[in-house]
Amino acid sequence: MEQLISYIVKSLVDNPDKVEVSTENESEKVIILKVVVDPSDLGKVIGKGGKIASSIRTIVKSASAKSGRRFIVKIS
Repeated sequence: MEQLISYIVKSLVDNPDKVEVSTENESEKVIILKVVVDPSDLGKVIGKGGKIASSIRTIVKSASAKSGRRFIVKIS
């Protein structure tokens, strides 16, 4: 899942070298994915009205449907 988010976010930003995706296990079924980008690229990842961030979360939700786990994407 980290590779999927990393690929999507790196495709959107101007500074792909500064993209970091990390994982935290909140519980067995809930995993938090933290995405850290350069502050100048934050608007590109969030999008107007949060549409791009919402789309990323929808893709992650669809990709994780078979795993039985819930992924939470936090962008900063």
